[in-house]
Amino acid sequence: MADMIEIFTNIHPVLQALIATLFTWFVTALGSAGVFFHKNVNRRLLDTMLGFAAGVMIAASFWSLLSPAIEMAENGPVPSWVPATVGFLLGGGFLFLVDKVMPHLHLYLPLAKAEGIKTSWQRSILLVMAITLHNIPEGLAVGVAFGAVGSNLPGASLTGAIALAIGIGLQNFPEGLAVSMPLRREGLTRLKSFWYGQLSGIVEPVAGVIGAAFVLMAQPILPYALAFAAGAMIFVVVEELVPESQNGENTDVATTGTMLGFAVMMMLDVALG
Repeated sequence: MADMIEIFTNIHPVLQALIATLFTWFVTALGSAGVFFHKNVNRRLLDTMLGFAAGVMIAASFWSLLSPAIEMAENGPVPSWVPATVGFLLGGGFLFLVDKVMPHLHLYLPLAKAEGIKTSWQRSILLVMAITLHNIPEGLAVGVAFGAVGSNLPGASLTGAIALAIGIGLQNFPEGLAVSMPLRREGLTRLKSFWYGQLSGIVEPVAGVIGAAFVLMAQPILPYALAFAAGAMIFVVVEELVPESQNGENTDVATTGTMLGFAVMMMLDVALG
């Protein structure tokens, strides 16, 4: 870990964000590669992993984003709770609007319940869009975290940003699996199922670079940007991950997965941050 931190220290923050989000995309691709070995994934296991992903995102939203946002705003012109509250609500509001516009379909739902603008897209494409939608705030969160480090602001640390990237990467594995397996069941070839599965995570490097570059150019809004990413991630958790993990008969193991995911991300952030 020390060697990784030393290497990252001498790299531009935008490049740091790119490397970190390429890692998170790579883990998505690893999860998607499961389609080469199995056509179906055990529903109990998938619900547990989706719950784990939800726990990671909840913990990351506070420990890696909201808490630093509040600390950074302590000496600002407004009360420290203002940037965190405003940014958090704006992030959730932004995802709410995107959710209403972007065509997508949540796992295990019939095609008739696709959300967003009505299209003639196939079910497989709509499933990919659903995962892509919630990968955007994850990439943004990692990018903003590295941008905060590059701005040398209080509350931001390189180890904390790396911990966030590791946590997001861990929960990306089940997400990659969750999109490639249904595509395989829809009749796509293994290669196409993998391709679309990993493609859902490619937005993370894009969002990460944009987030890092943006906060470096507009440092005063950094607390708002951190909270914005947190709000967007919580929206995804409540709108998608928790309902999907609790949709079947495995509610207990899904809840246990959420608790474990939260604990792992909290441990990573506190221990490394």
